[in-house]
Amino acid sequence: MIKHIVMWKLKDFAEGADRAANAVKMKQKLDACAKLSPGTLKFEVALAQPGLEATYDVILYAEFANKEALAEYAAHPTHKAIIPFIGAVRDERQCMDYDI
Repeated sequence: MIKHIVMWKLKDFAEGADRAANAVKMKQKLDACAKLSPGTLKFEVALAQPGLEATYDVILYAEFANKEALAEYAAHPTHKAIIPFIGAVRDERQCMDYDI
């Protein structure tokens, strides 16, 4: 199984919206990618929450059956279509994939 974790810090203002609005829009776009690969076992997108520690604004935690399922997700047109928006609103990105 492959675990896929990505975290983003967003710009204060981008694409005509503030950080909070872009975080909500980004979550909606990522949530639409939850079932792109039949090998997706788990797919969670969360936003930083007031009162809880967070050094990033948006996080994606996903589990895929294998590398092929992760590759299928990454190559899917729906996933590829959101990349320009995320690139425009993000300030920083951290990612780690690992096999367990």
